[in-house]
Amino acid sequence: MRERIAAELLAARERTAALTDCVEDPDLTAQHSPLMSPLVWDLAHIGNQEELWLLRNIGGRDPMRPEIDPLYDAFEHPRAERPTLPLLPPHEARAYAREVRGRVLDLLDASPMEGDPLLSGGFAFGMIAQHEQQHDETMLITHQLRSGPAALTAPAPPPAPADADALPAEILIPAGPFTMGTDTEPWALDNERPAHRIELDDFLLDTTPVRNGAYQRFIEDGGYRDERWWTPAGWEHRIRADLTAPLFWSREGGQWLRRRFGVTEPVPEDEPVLHVSWYEADAYARWAGRRLPTEAEWEKAARHDPVSGRSRRYPWGDGDPGPEHANLGQRHLRPAAAGSYPAGASPYGVRQLMGDVWEWTASDLRPYPGFRAWPYKEYSEVFFGPEYKVLRGGCFAVAPVACRGTFRNWDYPIRRQIFAGFRTARDPERG
Repeated sequence: MRERIAAELLAARERTAALTDCVEDPDLTAQHSPLMSPLVWDLAHIGNQEELWLLRNIGGRDPMRPEIDPLYDAFEHPRAERPTLPLLPPHEARAYAREVRGRVLDLLDASPMEGDPLLSGGFAFGMIAQHEQQHDETMLITHQLRSGPAALTAPAPPPAPADADALPAEILIPAGPFTMGTDTEPWALDNERPAHRIELDDFLLDTTPVRNGAYQRFIEDGGYRDERWWTPAGWEHRIRADLTAPLFWSREGGQWLRRRFGVTEPVPEDEPVLHVSWYEADAYARWAGRRLPTEAEWEKAARHDPVSGRSRRYPWGDGDPGPEHANLGQRHLRPAAAGSYPAGASPYGVRQLMGDVWEWTASDLRPYPGFRAWPYKEYSEVFFGPEYKVLRGGCFAVAPVACRGTFRNWDYPIRRQIFAGFRTARDPERG
């Protein structure tokens, strides 16, 4: 257990360093979008949360720098205000995070992994590893919003397998019960709990996420100009924000181009569409005569094994993700072609439910029956309600430690800077 915790903490810190060492200090302190914090805020916030939860809560240590706590409280200062705060400069932020980590590794060697619920199964350490990787994803979003030449590079994902074009467009998920959520995943967060049985009708689900080429047909058919396909709130937002295509797309010389981490390139038609809001995903689904899947439908398609009747940790089984299963962990800076990763398919044959793009669902963020906020209300409880839509499955920017079949993400339906796409569903025709 300690070896795994140390490895996850090390992997997260290596990624944090890669995201912050690749640019000069002015880029770290600048706010590249009012939607995002300066990178240097994320860097010190990571260290501050690690100190608060592990050194103070678990270790009983005195605060190292109590005067900075309010600066890095995510609920006290909205992102747009953070550049005006007296933040630690880059060299101090790095030194602070480094000192915290050194003390945490000493604490890890001495801490029992039982007794205190925060220590059972190494939960608090796992929570912090996930927290850092989630901020690494946030920092990667900031890199995508940043102007100027590319600061990050990564190899392209492997090409689609030979059978990608022959896959069925959709797969039937039969009616019946399944177990949603978890009681056994040691590092699962409160909104993933408790496990509960639910009954679903049968439905058909896209085998792969919606491709760029299909989304281009929606645009070319006037999808952004036709109010029929949009919810009233979605149409109002489309007009106000002047939405005409996914974020970072542009039309030049009859060709769709996209800007991706400082590089402008043709939009690849076979990749899952990226950087669309919930409103856009919902409008596309209506235009296609379909709908977005509910969160429960998504999870059943991803986890339910119809042979054994049990729910798996991941679509492919209970083993941790490998590079053959899914596009995770920032190995690549783009989604893989639709139909990729056959080894990661669910028992039903649905592909790419993990990695590549977060997938919008039709569901609002709600607590599960029997939900209990833990270890703090602000992780989930304050976000429950109709304002937030659930996303599932992770994306290429998500680390495996922060991605599993029960993991729930959420955001406002207007958000487009996140690495989000979608797949669609429909009800079978009833005789």
